[in-house]
Amino acid sequence: MGFLDRLRKDWFILGIVLVITVAKLEPAFGVKGGPLKPEITITYIAVSAIFFNSGLSLKTEELTSALMHVKLHLFVQIFTLVFFPTAIWLFLQLLSITPINEWLLKGLQTVGCMPPPVSSAVILTKAVGGNEAAAIFNSAFGSFLGIVITPLLLLLFLGSSSSVPFSSIFSQLFMTVVVPLIIGQIVRRYIKEWLERKKPPFGAISSCVLLMIIYTTFCDTFSNPNIDLDKFSLIIIVFIIFSVQLGFMLLTFFFSTRKNSGFTPADTVAIIFCSTHKSLTLGIPMLKIVFEGYEHLSLISVPLLIYHPAQILLGSVLVPTIKSWMISRQKALKLTKQPKMPVKV
Repeated sequence: MGFLDRLRKDWFILGIVLVITVAKLEPAFGVKGGPLKPEITITYIAVSAIFFNSGLSLKTEELTSALMHVKLHLFVQIFTLVFFPTAIWLFLQLLSITPINEWLLKGLQTVGCMPPPVSSAVILTKAVGGNEAAAIFNSAFGSFLGIVITPLLLLLFLGSSSSVPFSSIFSQLFMTVVVPLIIGQIVRRYIKEWLERKKPPFGAISSCVLLMIIYTTFCDTFSNPNIDLDKFSLIIIVFIIFSVQLGFMLLTFFFSTRKNSGFTPADTVAIIFCSTHKSLTLGIPMLKIVFEGYEHLSLISVPLLIYHPAQILLGSVLVPTIKSWMISRQKALKLTKQPKMPVKV
């Protein structure tokens, strides 16, 4: 793969590095009350734009077509929004006695509370040749559930900032997440043919807006002299994130391939990716709303910023292995279902 192809593929990860570097060099521009006015442009306009974009890009018919596979959907959603955050919370009880930065540990908990992403799990399931319709349904349905469940999980495991009352969080979530999402879906009905013909770059648009949110979040950090991030904690968090992802992928593989599980090899592929991936596009704006006023907001968001590229990297590396397993498993199942030839005496 050439340099330009690589750049095209990894531009968003490079963008994260670039905006954090710019925030470090010039934090005054994007800080609260600064020339960019993030308390209006980011908190309301940018977040609303991301969810309007999501509503516009989500194909309602794809959700309804995959609706009937209830057992698979229950497995993915319970694993993602119940088992994952609870397991992380139990794990963090052990890590709390270590010298790892407490705000990064809180950030790990926020990763556990996030819904599945709309893009990466679907892309990787498609690359393997798994059940793409189930991946689309669970990613989109998980995102809808996450609008309500993720803030509740964050408040349950971490509590909100003292400056923002519970009712205020949900009214802001409703106005900047639910309403733009519904408007996006309504608008989609009227311009559906145009959207399918032109295929606008929804992912790239959301990613650009997301880079603005990440930039302003880190401007707040670098303009605060009290915040210090040690390299030891950061390295340990990176190691933990890769270990958690790999461990949970193996766990979902084990449970979905047991006898009498009722899942096909293609279902297992969708389960592995949808159950273990977490949404950065939904996550960062939600953290911005729920933890408004937290001086350590950017440290809390660091594990999610690491988790996003890590899930794509790890998933991409494992695509050939999972694909060869799925094909060999499908062949083996086909052979066992074939009627045996009668033996001539």
